[in-house]
Amino acid sequence: MLITARMSAAFAPEGRSVAAARSFVRNTLSDWDAVDVVDDAVLLTSELVTNAIVHAGTSAEVSCVRYDGGVQIEVTDHYPSRELPEPATGFDDGDESGRGLFLSASLASAWGVEYAKNVKRVWFRLELADPKSATSSAGPLLPANALPDAAVPVHVSVVHTDNARRVTHWSPEAARLFGLSADEALGMSLNDLVAWPQTPGTELTLDEMLELSRWQGSYDIRTAKGIAFRVFASHVRLRDAAGDPALVALLVPAQARAVLENRDAARGRVGVVVQDNEWDGIDGLSRLGLEDLLQRAVERARDLLDADSAFVLLATDDESEMEVRATTGLAGSAHRLSRVPVETAVGRYGSARMPAVHEDLEASPDAVPILQDTRMRSAVTVPLKVEGRLTGTLGVASESSSRFDNDDAARLQRAADRVSLTVESARLSELERVRRGSLSFLAEASDLLAGTLDPEMTLAMIAQIVVPRLGTWCAVHTGESHAPVLSVVWHADEMRIDDLRALLDQAEPPRAQPTPGARRWLGLRHLDPETVREHADLVTGEAVTLPLVARGRGIGMLTFGILAGDRFRRDTLELAEDLSRRAALAMDNARLYSERNSTSQALQRSLLPPELPKVPGVDVEVVYQASGEGNEVGGDFYDLFTIGDDKWGFAIGDVCGTGPEAAAVTGLARQALRLLTREGMSVPAVLQRLNTAILEEGPRSRFLTLLHGHMTHREGGGVRLSLVSAGHPLPLRLCPDGTVTSVATPQPLLGVLDEVDLVLETVDLDPGDVLVCVTDGVTERREGSRMLGDDGLAEVLSGCTGLTAGAVAARIHRAVELFAEEPARDDMAILVMRVSAED
Repeated sequence: MLITARMSAAFAPEGRSVAAARSFVRNTLSDWDAVDVVDDAVLLTSELVTNAIVHAGTSAEVSCVRYDGGVQIEVTDHYPSRELPEPATGFDDGDESGRGLFLSASLASAWGVEYAKNVKRVWFRLELADPKSATSSAGPLLPANALPDAAVPVHVSVVHTDNARRVTHWSPEAARLFGLSADEALGMSLNDLVAWPQTPGTELTLDEMLELSRWQGSYDIRTAKGIAFRVFASHVRLRDAAGDPALVALLVPAQARAVLENRDAARGRVGVVVQDNEWDGIDGLSRLGLEDLLQRAVERARDLLDADSAFVLLATDDESEMEVRATTGLAGSAHRLSRVPVETAVGRYGSARMPAVHEDLEASPDAVPILQDTRMRSAVTVPLKVEGRLTGTLGVASESSSRFDNDDAARLQRAADRVSLTVESARLSELERVRRGSLSFLAEASDLLAGTLDPEMTLAMIAQIVVPRLGTWCAVHTGESHAPVLSVVWHADEMRIDDLRALLDQAEPPRAQPTPGARRWLGLRHLDPETVREHADLVTGEAVTLPLVARGRGIGMLTFGILAGDRFRRDTLELAEDLSRRAALAMDNARLYSERNSTSQALQRSLLPPELPKVPGVDVEVVYQASGEGNEVGGDFYDLFTIGDDKWGFAIGDVCGTGPEAAAVTGLARQALRLLTREGMSVPAVLQRLNTAILEEGPRSRFLTLLHGHMTHREGGGVRLSLVSAGHPLPLRLCPDGTVTSVATPQPLLGVLDEVDLVLETVDLDPGDVLVCVTDGVTERREGSRMLGDDGLAEVLSGCTGLTAGAVAARIHRAVELFAEEPARDDMAILVMRVSAED
């Protein structure tokens, strides 16, 4: 195996790495032009990386290896379970273990598991289609008398036009054909050279034809002498060097059409019998894909009977409807993917299961619904069957009445029998490819939706997931069905979003239906005619709406549409229905989380003290940080409140644990301190009563460390603190000369012993002194075996001489944050009081 390229990437053991691994594989294989196996590779990679990161909990390395003939994906983790994997025979839908190996055995051409001392590597290979053959189209061997006629030599004229359809290149052959020199033709409009209105049998306007990416057919040109001359032309739209659309047209006289016509066999001609062997090799074209195969089939069917048009319809899984999948000689945009019923109904296909010749479609217009409103006047239709099961219909049509007979039907049936198995095989392959692509799409969508719990972000993400995978535009209405609110709008062209929102605001919003599933929505088409004409591309395209139902309750509507002329495939609508269920659940989860978080934060904010009072001559600053996402209050708390004239109470404490449970004890402690202190009780008495109240909580009680005291001004300047440190880290005093000392002595914590003996201590702060009180979230900040500790805090504080209380608190907080790379896991409170030097 010759390796030609290799790309690797490592992924951390976290949930979002699964999506990152999928993106890495998708981008790498796309860069290698291995798009045929991208969906399979992404699906297998997703399962294997999930096993490594989510289930095994280790990091993973993903490698993409390109070799001659295929690609190999390797997923390496650090959980080398040395048990040999059991044969993959299936898995339980509710059990995700082993799913990656099962899928590898099902989808990959080869796979394996390799073990090393410290790692395990799972690999799988996907083969690529053989690129060696350069043949993209071939016709059968024909006898000389069956070859098409053409005047030899054949001169092919080449004409280039710019985006405005002005001629920019004019070959010598074009000058000979039109009778115009290059100097005369350059700058002319192609519309002036083509006599399109005089061309019989076409349903496209000239402007519509020139906008198609590819087109072949006959039309008249205007020569310099004003004579209409029939040519056969092949048009291709390309981008020029500046990136603007340009047209390249190749033209030959109509009798030399075989030189340019992209058919696998020539059309039959008068006096020349085209044998059925022109279908030789059709059963080997399944590698082209279903769409190309069907297009080849209808072109050959048209040529087989020298008809004007042909079409093929494929039956749905329940054989109740036929879906138009390919046409030639008809306006494809008007019919493609449209559906007609198989059995008796208005517009029925009554002859779908048997060959039928329709001699006069004007007399029975419902016989072949796809041909209504066309110039076709007769048709022959035959069934496509596999093992007796109806899989589709193949038909050809003519602009002349009574054009076909039973011999033509028998001939077309023989051709249909030859192609039916190949078509069914290609159809099943397409279904499998679509299914795999859908699984990959839904997996990525689920990851994206699970990545946020913000309601607005979730809505925006839903719309951007839908566009452009499922539709050209998307809108999400939220709220009850009787009063839906347009919440988000998205369009593939962001310049059209404002126009689309304005139209949706004018339209009647979609309403929820009693039954699930996608329903056609005509709200935009009911706008006033002038608006419809002005925004025809947005208004006239097909649109569907789906209810968003979560936990049995309707929470909105998902509406999306496509460009005018296109139709939704059934598998697209089924995929959208599956996505709508996931989207609704994500929306409801985000709503519930937002409501719970708002309620929680409102309750938590009620536990925080109101605005701190101003203490004359004392600069006070507080830093508070609760651990855990969405928590504003935890087990640490602080307070500063007025007791009376020239007397304030302060406290800083730490309840055992974090989160709402600890916050409940926090609320009890803070309210009890204020209430008992204002009743005139001393600091030790207040703490003893609080100790009793905590113990009375029973199983919900938690022990508490607390520094509580009273503050009054001293005569001559400074303040006096009367305090008790009940099991709490001792406060530190910073003197103006940079000296740092601890004040107070340790005493028993609260909530453990029935009786606690507490002693009141007195501390005098002179002007310029700073008192720092912290919880253990500061002193017990760790990185590995290192801990900040009391000494580390004292060292930080010694460098804060001359700073304000706010600057001291900020410097301590920054030192704590920078001490370790990981975010702090414990609650943190810092209370700084600085006595003003001028007091």
